[in-house]
Amino acid sequence: MTGARGHRATNRRRTGLRAREIRPRPGVGRGSSAAAEQVSDDLRLGSGDFLGQRRRIAALGLGAAAAYAVVGLYQFGLVGRLPEPPLPGLDAERVDAGGEAYALLRTPDAALGLASVGVTLALTGAGNRRRNRERPWLVLAAAGKVIADAGTAALLFAEQLTKHRRVCSWCTAAAACHLAAVPPALAKARAALSATRSR
Repeated sequence: MTGARGHRATNRRRTGLRAREIRPRPGVGRGSSAAAEQVSDDLRLGSGDFLGQRRRIAALGLGAAAAYAVVGLYQFGLVGRLPEPPLPGLDAERVDAGGEAYALLRTPDAALGLASVGVTLALTGAGNRRRNRERPWLVLAAAGKVIADAGTAALLFAEQLTKHRRVCSWCTAAAACHLAAVPPALAKARAALSATRSR
């Protein structure tokens, strides 16, 4: 299919409410705009234009955030034990109670992990389906952040191995999510670079 009809068909592959159909009345709080509604529709309902990769990165980021949230419960003293599979080499409590886990800004590193994932998710979600062509710098910034996340996760994994001879299963799960997000981020970055060169 080509033309407007083909674009509509691609855009409506997923079912759900269109943002303009639920536009609220004026009142207290945030307003809407056609540009914001387009982002909503593209992220939730659209296909193509690397939206699948963006969703994959978002899902992996949310998975990492969930793992950090569990560690945060322990590091903030909200729970006294961290459940883990009974496998050799795993000891989340030993790893996450260590002073190095509180060294940066003197705060639990799970909180820093959650904040970092929040930035990655915001960069991943920013912009409509045409951002590869219209705002390639945003795509490259998001890819750079994903790569930085993966590098940091690998460094922390090495820190656990060398300092404790143990690893935290929750941190390892978060690291796996960060590493798995690199290939889709690189695919988007290559498309953005191609768009930049073709200008």
